[in-house]
Amino acid sequence: MTNRVEMRGITKRFPGIVANDRISLTLRQGEILALLGENGAGKSTLMNILFGLYQPDEGEIHVNGERVEISGPKTAIRLGLGMVHQHFKLVQPFTVTENIILGMEPKQRLGMDYAKAEKQVAELSARYGLRVDPRARVRDISVGMQQRVEILKTLYRGADILIFDEPTAVLTPQEIHELMEILRKLTAEGKSIILITHKLKEIMAIADRVTVIRRGQVIDTLNVKETNPDELAAKMVGRQVTFRLDKRPASPGKAVLALEGVTARGTGDVLALSGVTLEVRGGEILGLAGVDGNGQSELIEAVTGLRGVDSGRIRLNGEDIAGAAPRPIAERGVAHIPEDRHKRGLVLDFSMSENLVLKSYYKPAYNRGGFLDYAAIDKQAQRLIGEFDVRTPGTHTPARALSGGNQQKAIIAREVDQDPDLLIAAQPTRGLDVGAIEFIHKRLLEQRDKGKAVLLVSLELDEILQLSDRIAVIYEGRIVGFADPATTTDRELGLMMSGSGTAAGATTEAGGDARDQDIPRSR
Repeated sequence: MTNRVEMRGITKRFPGIVANDRISLTLRQGEILALLGENGAGKSTLMNILFGLYQPDEGEIHVNGERVEISGPKTAIRLGLGMVHQHFKLVQPFTVTENIILGMEPKQRLGMDYAKAEKQVAELSARYGLRVDPRARVRDISVGMQQRVEILKTLYRGADILIFDEPTAVLTPQEIHELMEILRKLTAEGKSIILITHKLKEIMAIADRVTVIRRGQVIDTLNVKETNPDELAAKMVGRQVTFRLDKRPASPGKAVLALEGVTARGTGDVLALSGVTLEVRGGEILGLAGVDGNGQSELIEAVTGLRGVDSGRIRLNGEDIAGAAPRPIAERGVAHIPEDRHKRGLVLDFSMSENLVLKSYYKPAYNRGGFLDYAAIDKQAQRLIGEFDVRTPGTHTPARALSGGNQQKAIIAREVDQDPDLLIAAQPTRGLDVGAIEFIHKRLLEQRDKGKAVLLVSLELDEILQLSDRIAVIYEGRIVGFADPATTTDRELGLMMSGSGTAAGATTEAGGDARDQDIPRSR
């Protein structure tokens, strides 16, 4: 089988770290090669070298049998390489067509031949079953559809070798299934794909081979048909990983958080929450399941004081906190692991020490006469870094220098250290490897077992089913039912999330059967 790409002895150093240490790999014609490794293992760095965003310190690259120097993305594109980044590179106000052709616009006399471009985009979309509206504005389409636009961008530029960096991190189960079908169509046409992912289930379902990287070095390359998730996980983290949680039955107590008929508006004055009623009790994990954009973010913002409510009550330990500011809510016992760790969780240019006291820097322990006590702050940071296994060169390292998994551990360390009555965990394992996921799941269960209330908001149905003691499903800003994770399935939850079915034994918030809400049964 022909090798489309060969990377030989690639080494890349950054100050204080060797990101890639003499890495070699091959990508064959018409295959999907999965690139597996922990956060910070060097996967994205290696692919950024292949796409010309970084230059290697040592090693060589061969494309279609010829040694090449990839000085930048333009060179990579000319060689037939395309990259779909984890964080999309789209201009939100532009249309789908405008984003796809940006920089390669077909000309017509003194202007652009927009009709020709739109036709080309429509033809590409139909050919690969992407079903993208060329005239839609990117800001108005779903995250899954935006990813399809990114794929079309690479195909429009003639890519035969595609790199996908964590492509399913923000997709729903249905969108993930559709993406897998798209990848199969691409390889059936002879395209070759490198898939960076932490998700072992996806590797087993779609990849032909898998290269495992640990701490900047290749550990092994295996045929997927000849391995299993346990072996891959062990090779990735260097130890056996426990996929089954040691989870004893919950002992829920009184309601810590109670929402009563909460209504709130979202962006553009559109109703985002409509009469939401639910409660989270001490000693339980309530999982909130739903397709992204159905009110989860607005619900979290209302509880944490980041968004006002139009009507209804939000009670924390019996006290109405609706409309209160974020700091008083936090001081009353609410901790928040935000869904976007970069925008809401960390100040990326601050040191780790500074980030770990973002919620407590003003307190006497760290503030003397209006001046920060950096000795006390560093001592606190050293304690949390050790306790939560945050892998960082030091307490003064900027947060942006850490891997995603270690950034997430730092946020969890800061929030859990507040000893909250209610812990809100929004997408707590998004984009993380199995080792980091195992660590975070154990920490959430520890909070539950201490009698704390945990509200888990996740797009990962496996995570919802595994961790939750009860599941609430949100659809178009309403709680459409509750389900028992012991008796429901991801398929049934998926149907509820789309508003077209119920899970076995599902109930409404009032305790009645889900049929009282006029939601058709799935079977």
